[in-house]
Amino acid sequence: MAASACNRNRCGPSENVKSKACERNGIHKALQQQNGAPNGSLYKRSFNETFEQAPLYVAVLTYLGFGVVTLFGYLRDFLRAWRLEKCHMAIEREEQKDFVPLYQDFENFYIRNLYMRVRDSWNRPICSTPGPQFDLMEYLTDDYNWTFRHTGRTIKDVINMGSYNYLGFAENSPSSLETVMDVLKTYGAGVCSTRQEMGNLDKHEELEELVAYFLNVEAAMVFGMGFATNSMNIPALVGKGCLILSDELNHTSLILGARLSGATIRVFKHNNMQSLERLLRDAVVNGQPRSHRPWKKILILVEGIFSMEGSIVRLPEVVALKKKYKAYLYLDEAHSIGAVGPTGRGVVEYFGMNPANIDVLMGTFTKSFGAVGGYIAGKKELVDYLRTHSHSAVYATSMPVPVVQQIIRVMKCIMGVDGTTVGIQRVKQLAENTTYFRQRLYEMGFIIYGNDDSPVVPLLLYMPGKVSAFARHMLKKKIGVVVVGFPATPITESRARFCVSAAHTKQMLDTVLNALDEIGDFLQVKYSRHSKSSRPELYDETNFEFDD
Repeated sequence: MAASACNRNRCGPSENVKSKACERNGIHKALQQQNGAPNGSLYKRSFNETFEQAPLYVAVLTYLGFGVVTLFGYLRDFLRAWRLEKCHMAIEREEQKDFVPLYQDFENFYIRNLYMRVRDSWNRPICSTPGPQFDLMEYLTDDYNWTFRHTGRTIKDVINMGSYNYLGFAENSPSSLETVMDVLKTYGAGVCSTRQEMGNLDKHEELEELVAYFLNVEAAMVFGMGFATNSMNIPALVGKGCLILSDELNHTSLILGARLSGATIRVFKHNNMQSLERLLRDAVVNGQPRSHRPWKKILILVEGIFSMEGSIVRLPEVVALKKKYKAYLYLDEAHSIGAVGPTGRGVVEYFGMNPANIDVLMGTFTKSFGAVGGYIAGKKELVDYLRTHSHSAVYATSMPVPVVQQIIRVMKCIMGVDGTTVGIQRVKQLAENTTYFRQRLYEMGFIIYGNDDSPVVPLLLYMPGKVSAFARHMLKKKIGVVVVGFPATPITESRARFCVSAAHTKQMLDTVLNALDEIGDFLQVKYSRHSKSSRPELYDETNFEFDD
């Protein structure tokens, strides 16, 4: 059973990635640190990140590309008005003209003339398990991406470089899913009630106890949706008269939760401790605007691994600042739990820190655990409070029991309590695959963002025309990738985002890397110069110390 559940193919020998630690200040400026971290005494391991700045001509050509596409968009709108445009799908129908527009003018313009050009790069239907390889339904368009039709053919064995299947537990092996199938037969597929009514099952309580044990905290609570775990619980923790300090690159679920709370929100530069401390000091000294009363609470919102940048939070420094200014810390480990740390326990373990130093530990089961849902963990008082005050806990339908069993199965596998070493082997394999993949991309001359140990690997493409071309060329080579552009990223930082998995064999990674090497030359996206940033050092070293 263990052999069938674990991918035995090992990646190539781990190579030490060249030290290129950077602190990101502003949009894509690199700040070189000789010791890998500004406050070396706080770190028990090296901390290497890079955000290399592209040549100036790339930024100029990127803006020029968006300008040209926008001009052609206005030209096409003019031609549509005179019925000279071949495709009339973008013209408003007669029966709609008496209604107030549903979208803002520019948003509608952007969708008609920019997004529709590259729409085929997204929303492709998958018809198999989203493991290291998947099958893709082929579709074509006859009206310039406004509608699609399926051809009836399937593209087989596409290498999956986009799913968050970090440990490879999104699988369909009967031997691995035996306990899940047994639970499905016993409990059924749905619960049809909330936790406070008829939806609190013994399996839910078993999972919560296991999560608390896994994270080494007093208590935990699970929710049926990862996004709602953030957006519905933050408003239960803070409100009017409270202050939220949020990293500028936090996930939308954190931003939505902060906005719904009614608290005052202030944003600090990404992973910049000087910027965070400046806001904390101002909050403590000046208090609330106008009245200058002390803030009821100050809550710092950060992620473990930032999903679009591949960077890891500078947790030891954040904790030191939180203690220094008596604030609270909310840590979102959606992408880091299971993916980093010697035994897959996230960034807290990655930095060798005590979980008690983080006030609210949040994570999801949608990535490393191959399931759905999320959790909040911490002190028992926190969890008991959320059980009665969280909208997600009171009103949402509880998690289906087969999903609960999948999470229990995976968590026990990672911990080794199932009697196998499959889980820890996958954690180690993911680390090896990540190091190998990042090192090879760096050697090829691509600009990649993030931490050396992060399985999220953004590869910068910059120019809008190259984004769709990159996705289409990779698919022709049977490689599925995720490409991201404006407005999801800054206008000059369009990218492809790779998610490395423990289930990827070295042969798969080499196939992807060879295709990237070829396409990188063809599209001319190897912009890296492997040089230090010309920007002067902006980070003033600050002495942070932990309380005994």
